[in-house]
Amino acid sequence: MLIGPQISPADAVIANNLQALRAEIAAAAAAARRTDDCITLVAVSKGHGAEQVRAAAACGVTDFGESYLQEALPKIDALRDLALTWHFIGRIQANKSAAVAASFDWVHGIDRLRIAERLSAQRPHYAPPLQVCIQVNIAGEAAKAGVEPAAAAQLAQAVRALPRLQLRGLMCILPPGGSAQDNRATFRALQQLLQRLNAAGLGLDTLSMGMSADFREAIGQGATLIRVGTAIFGPRPTADLG
Repeated sequence: MLIGPQISPADAVIANNLQALRAEIAAAAAAARRTDDCITLVAVSKGHGAEQVRAAAACGVTDFGESYLQEALPKIDALRDLALTWHFIGRIQANKSAAVAASFDWVHGIDRLRIAERLSAQRPHYAPPLQVCIQVNIAGEAAKAGVEPAAAAQLAQAVRALPRLQLRGLMCILPPGGSAQDNRATFRALQQLLQRLNAAGLGLDTLSMGMSADFREAIGQGATLIRVGTAIFGPRPTADLG
């Protein structure tokens, strides 16, 4: 990528990282006999400032993921001049659901009906329906958020019936340090769960899975949204979803 003199060194790093990442996404899609235009890159910008988001947006990124509401809201406000899509990818506390419902376009981590009901009731009437995914604890981790796979269909049917939400699909977070083979198997299990839900008539079109360390395997198993932070912005003080 050619970097002009008006671009700061920090912005040049983001631009070059994105160029390399897009090449890897395209390669992973080709290996899976898919096209990369069916995969949306969600740049996980938590822990990074508005100017870094602006630099990524200048390179064509339109979707950004945040999970800390106190950090995200000023950032969203500072970037209202850009046509960005904001994804909330963290666990939602009940006392913060109204701000999430009002400020975000997507929510990836619904794992209980109470939160979905609050989001539906609190979504502003003038806004389009909030796009949502159900988080599934597909790897069966005791300390990990997410609905159990066996309970996903019941939750999906209930969420689908809520008036201000549009249920789009499923989301998962893999255990850290898994092998590529293990990652593929876990992602495949989420894909198969989506297929079973669709066979029951749910009409879901989204698999939110894959982060900086495992997005290649996720693309190979049908991911339509990948959530990547570190590979774009570099390390941050805290790391859990990027």
